[in-house]
Amino acid sequence: MIKGRVNAHREALVPLHLRGSKGEEHAIEAVIDTGYNGFLTLPQTLIELLGLPYLRSSRAILGDGSSIEFDIHEATAIWNGRLRRIPVDAADVNPLLGMGLLYGHELSIEVIEDGNALIRALQIA
Repeated sequence: MIKGRVNAHREALVPLHLRGSKGEEHAIEAVIDTGYNGFLTLPQTLIELLGLPYLRSSRAILGDGSSIEFDIHEATAIWNGRLRRIPVDAADVNPLLGMGLLYGHELSIEVIEDGNALIRALQIA
C-alpha cells in the first residue's frame, strides 16, 4: 500500500521513489491526476538530474483543444516495493501521477486537508 495526503490546495500527493541512471534513489512527491491517462510527468530539470534515457516524442490534445509535442523518457520507479520501468512524459509542471501507473490499483482519497490518499494493489486473477 502507498500512503499519501491531501494538502491545503486539495491536491492528493503521494511519495514516489525513482532510480537515477547511476542507481541512486530520488524521492519525489507527485500529485494524483485522474484526468491524466499516462504514467508520470516530470519537469525537464528533474529528468536531466536523473539522467533518464529518451524514448521518443509524442503529441497530445489538451483540454482546450490545442495540441502539444513532448518527449517521453524511461524511469525506474519503486512501486509497491518492486522496481518498475515506466514511461515519463516531460512537462513543465510539478510531478503528476496518472491513471497508467494506478491501473490495477484501488485509489481512496479523504478529500479534506491532511486527509489520507491510499493506493492499494488489486488482486486480479
